[in-house]
Amino acid sequence: MTTLVAGIDSSTQSCKVVIRELTTGAIVRAGRAAHPDGTEVDPDAWWRAMLTAIEKAGGLDDVAAASIGGQQHGMVVLDTSGHVIRPALLWNDTRSAQASADLVDEIGAAEFARRTGSVPVASFTVTKLRWLADHEPDNAARVRAVALPHDWLTWRLRGFGPGDRSPLGPVLGELTTDRSDASGTSYFDPVTNLYDRDLLALALRRAPNEIEGLILPTVLDPAQSVTIPADSPSYSFTPEGGEDHGGGSVSTGEFVVGAGAGDNAAAALGLGARTGDVIVSIGTSGTVFAVSETPVRDESGAVAGFADAADGFLPLVATLNAARVLDSASQLLGVDYEALGTMALAAEPGAGGLVLTPYFEGERTPNLPDATARLTGMTLSSTTRENFARAAIEGMLCGLADGLDALRRCGVATRRILLIGGAAQSTAVATIAGQVFDLPVVVPTPGEYVAGGAAAQAAWALTGERPTWEVTIASRPASDHRPVIRAQYASR
Repeated sequence: MTTLVAGIDSSTQSCKVVIRELTTGAIVRAGRAAHPDGTEVDPDAWWRAMLTAIEKAGGLDDVAAASIGGQQHGMVVLDTSGHVIRPALLWNDTRSAQASADLVDEIGAAEFARRTGSVPVASFTVTKLRWLADHEPDNAARVRAVALPHDWLTWRLRGFGPGDRSPLGPVLGELTTDRSDASGTSYFDPVTNLYDRDLLALALRRAPNEIEGLILPTVLDPAQSVTIPADSPSYSFTPEGGEDHGGGSVSTGEFVVGAGAGDNAAAALGLGARTGDVIVSIGTSGTVFAVSETPVRDESGAVAGFADAADGFLPLVATLNAARVLDSASQLLGVDYEALGTMALAAEPGAGGLVLTPYFEGERTPNLPDATARLTGMTLSSTTRENFARAAIEGMLCGLADGLDALRRCGVATRRILLIGGAAQSTAVATIAGQVFDLPVVVPTPGEYVAGGAAAQAAWALTGERPTWEVTIASRPASDHRPVIRAQYASR
């Protein structure tokens, strides 16, 4: 009989579920459901979307194990009865920017890096808790447990939740997480794998003894699992409110639930990334992260010293300007992505000296929140549609290459680039990446790598061994490093 495992990706925009065959990793079926827009969301919306996606994927009745990868940093605060106190603040909610600055002033960037591997910015959970303490003190006083999105969904999947709506009740001590997601809170040390409760108390403006009863999710190892308690009756998981949003059932004592992971760590697992692999993801924002055997503690704040989902580390750099740079260029030229790429490849590397510094929305790496985009090097000969198209792609990729440089400055080993995300499927983007980066570039076949990594973790939890599922490669752009591109970009 074929054994199946499920991987769930609860991202900012949607929930994706993939069901894979245990031995080969072949995708058997899949489902998807949208999430609401906004930077704060009622977690019940994630729960309903997950149930819908599970239903569209054919349910979990014949699945042996599941695991959830989720958007990092989101703040889910629960009261004693297991109810969500207020809508979750997502990673992209920047209202805690001042709280972030205050915490760094109080602790010091070097001390934060030493204790947690990262210097917090507005996306991190610790800054959102400080915002809660300062702006909603009554809500902050009710907090009995703090979870991240994937922690809360795992807890709900196992049958726990608000006492009036869940079969197993509000057992807050059953909350679990993994070190990759915990490392994005800025009150967890990915080297010792321990929470820094003094930092948590400081964020909430309480004395350490005042949070002794506050519950944080238990951190599981990559191969560890939890189950639905064997002494509880089998149950059907259905949404609240009587609306038909899907659902399913799970057999108790048999269904294995993995530790879960943060989205980037799950993607690395889904890609089969190993030490030296650098993943460059070009989406709405850009990320550059690498699997590393050694931790990173960067007091400059450029590199976040996260943990990975496989007993190692995942130092990460984030940029704000990625695929939307290409959107802007396409709109300005009045062409689609394909035509933009054709134009770009018709120009020479370096775009005739035309340089687009693509800080359309400020920038996080380097830390220039008030910067704007600039087009320089304009002459009568250089200012052509083709050169502008190439300059947009080169500028975007040079920003990501800055992230690679930041990793290297922290001693991270780098041997190849795995280029993913929607823009990576552009022939022009892949080709020019082979000219911007001084490492071999490979473009994996498009896929749901976060959900796939969660499925791999479910398989690991089920069998005790990390699976070695094949990842197919869509293209291998020629390694044709052209130093002139980055030299022009750096000089501006």
